Amino acid sequence: MPRTSDRWTNLHDARAAARAALPRMVFDFVDGGAGDEVSARANLSAYADVRFAPRVLVDVSELRLETTVLGTPLSVPVVLGPTGMPALVHPSAELGAAAAAYEHGTAFTMSTTSSFSAAEVVKHADGPLWFQLYAWKDRALTAEVIAQAREAGARALLFTVDTPTAGIRERDLRNGMTVPPKVNMRNALDVAGHLGWAWRFRQGPGIRLGTISGLGAVPKTGALGVAGWFGHLFNRNQTWDDLEWIQEQWGGPVAVKGVMTPADARRAHELGAAAVVVSNHGGRQLDGVQATVEALPGVVDALAGTSTEVLIDGGVRRGADVVKALALGARAVLIGRPWLYGLAADGRHGVSAVLRLLTGEIRNTLELLGCADVADLDRSFLARTCPHRGGGDLG
Repeated sequence: MPRTSDRWTNLHDARAAARAALPRMVFDFVDGGAGDEVSARANLSAYADVRFAPRVLVDVSELRLETTVLGTPLSVPVVLGPTGMPALVHPSAELGAAAAAYEHGTAFTMSTTSSFSAAEVVKHADGPLWFQLYAWKDRALTAEVIAQAREAGARALLFTVDTPTAGIRERDLRNGMTVPPKVNMRNALDVAGHLGWAWRFRQGPGIRLGTISGLGAVPKTGALGVAGWFGHLFNRNQTWDDLEWIQEQWGGPVAVKGVMTPADARRAHELGAAAVVVSNHGGRQLDGVQATVEALPGVVDALAGTSTEVLIDGGVRRGADVVKALALGARAVLIGRPWLYGLAADGRHGVSAVLRLLTGEIRNTLELLGCADVADLDRSFLARTCPHRGGGDLG
């Protein structure tokens, strides 16, 4: 019997399926952004403003999508990015997502606020694991988390730098999706209308922080335990010194995630970062910041001639978006919401469907663009202006 995800034609279908499968408060937690969600929407719309300049009469009978990022060989330049507490959408959480990523020959990135631990993920699925880290006030606890990721075999560390405090996400406030949650008649009825989700949620780890559940920092489960732990999360005193300290603790490739300006990209390079991730946290932190694909060319130019790689996340919903990002100079893209949509609607199979659809669209875009190898993509494959942004020069 065909699965739900077998009928999807694109990632918009995956989002619609997730919306139907999840209570509103959970879907909005995944889908929403900060403030008026200007930046969250801009991440999506900005890709439409980047136009192709296709080449014709090019042999594209054999395509090459493989690349290497942070020392990790990938079959496709799409990595599953870090997202917090994915067990809210499906009990398989990181276990299912990692298995799908490895099936498609790409890396999976665990979040500090994961539902399962790194050790649990690697026991369940064997493949390239990356780990995302926040710089907490408690350096001893941070060091323990770094050690845990290293011992589990994580190949790269993504240090998130855009969270000195939390963005104000108004959908969550309205829905009572806070820590701890605020139960009201509306969301109680909403959950009652999604009994499939409620049953699956009870089968999984629930509200659990798998990364630190065994470190004695907070209770292993429960909203109140999570609430107490969040006091450790935000560090308004974080500086570039934290990057240097984290690199010393890690001893492997570190990517700085949340870089949006050329100046910060150069500073990260000067301090030895292996990569930067052009990211505005999916529009979930500072609202009003520019779209990531708009910031990408400036960051790429700032790092031209260096060994520091450039990655990007935010707003990728099509294989064509991936190709545009690579043509602008990114080595690969990270996706967050899309794999959560797939997970919510059809577990591991849904995540696999998202990757399959993106890969198929990348291949089709390359064939029509006249480019047989992702390594050959550059700005010559793009029109020189963004038609809807007042003719802003891309090159």
